[in-house]
Amino acid sequence: MSGSFSKTVVPAEQVGRTIVRIAHEILERNQDIGDLALVGILTRGAYLARRLASHMEEFAGQEVPVGELDISLYRDDVAARGSLTIRSKLTQPEVRGTNLPFNIDEKTIVLVDDVLFTGRTIRAAIDALFDYGRPSRIQLAVLVDRGHRELPIRPDFVGKNLPTSQDQRINVLLSEVDGADEIVLEAVQHE
Repeated sequence: MSGSFSKTVVPAEQVGRTIVRIAHEILERNQDIGDLALVGILTRGAYLARRLASHMEEFAGQEVPVGELDISLYRDDVAARGSLTIRSKLTQPEVRGTNLPFNIDEKTIVLVDDVLFTGRTIRAAIDALFDYGRPSRIQLAVLVDRGHRELPIRPDFVGKNLPTSQDQRINVLLSEVDGADEIVLEAVQHE
């Protein structure tokens, strides 16, 4: 028998404050915002990047370019997911398209994602970025770092450190996608 539970660990108002704090930290570390751009990993990372850029523009009085990165074809599990039978209803990864409306060469790129777990998503994002140019520097901003790294990836900006076990999951809900802002811890208990 198995059961599960979910619990809101970060409510909406705290999510908002956390995003504002990350925006300030990015500005503090990057004095020349003319060479700065945010690139959000689709889906929730892209919405977070837009929110961060909006706050940064408000604080610094200068627009920060924002792009979206689709890493679907760069993931190291594409072959495994793509070779599943039709009976399982899982098919090739959904490709949504990258949108980088600026040249990334010689820019400081802040990759933005919602949850950092094994580091494989970030590795795929870095691979994808280098197909579009050569940034001078890449920094990483995540709303939640839940641990369990499989690759040597470390975020530069972290909203919340939420250590988890392997049978737990962190779900970031954003109003643009989910109708509400909150961070939820889910766990499945096996017997």
